[in-house]
Amino acid sequence: MCVRTHVNHSTRRRASTVMSSKVVLITGTSSGIGLATAVAAARAGFRTVATVRAPERADALRKAAAEAGVELDIRRLDVTEPDSVTACVDGVVADHGRLDAVVNNAGAGHVGTIENESVEDVRRVMEVNFFGVVQVTKAAMPHLRASGGRLVTVSSVGGVVGQPFNEAYCAAKFAVEGFMESLAPVAAAVGVRVSVVEPGAVTSEFVSNLGVDPQQVVESAGPYASAVRAYITRTLEQFSGDDAQTSAQAAQPVLSALTDPEPAFRIQTSQWAREFSSTKLSDLDGSAVQALTGPWVV
Repeated sequence: MCVRTHVNHSTRRRASTVMSSKVVLITGTSSGIGLATAVAAARAGFRTVATVRAPERADALRKAAAEAGVELDIRRLDVTEPDSVTACVDGVVADHGRLDAVVNNAGAGHVGTIENESVEDVRRVMEVNFFGVVQVTKAAMPHLRASGGRLVTVSSVGGVVGQPFNEAYCAAKFAVEGFMESLAPVAAAVGVRVSVVEPGAVTSEFVSNLGVDPQQVVESAGPYASAVRAYITRTLEQFSGDDAQTSAQAAQPVLSALTDPEPAFRIQTSQWAREFSSTKLSDLDGSAVQALTGPWVV
């Protein structure tokens, strides 16, 4: 399914000829960083394919595109459905003639601890946040190899630092980082640049990505109620504090990964995210991370 928003304003006309010939596919664009990235990429001159799991939920995306004066090609793509992934990628190449870049952004937050949830709960988190990335990457790689393109994946600081009550989510993001870090030199050998982008807190996204009432999480936590209450209180404060970014701010490093001549492999979206991630990246014995996150649940 494809729904196109045709708005041809001066912003679109000013885009460079080189960039306007490039096609980028972005997953998970109904809100947040994905929506902001789709609009930013279109403003930068990319022919932007913005995908959503449920097209009926694309009103905010269409509105943002109209307000920015850009054109988006909006298509359905569910990263957990292999046939949907294949059909979308093949359709983009058939309609546009090429695929120059992919942004793996689709994902879902999850809060919980293993004693209180099933292994199936964990599998579902991995399916969306890890295997969805794998599915899209596999479908896109032949086309990116043909175009000498870019593969950009929105990870998280939770892909570097394990965090309380984020066991399944951080496991999925760790897996994404390991997958992409291993793929990067292989992809580079055939002309494809790979980057992961690590946002920290993004305003308003914690509760919406959680998908449940935080109070319900506390009430169902049993012996972990006190710890999860402390975690949620601290995290809500962080996501509304000065260190939190807007989706538009977090999208800019994603756009840079698409456009910079020599993009880094690992890109944090803010100074806070850089400092937070550096705790782990220089923490050879793991003690610094434990000292950092332990107080979150006390």
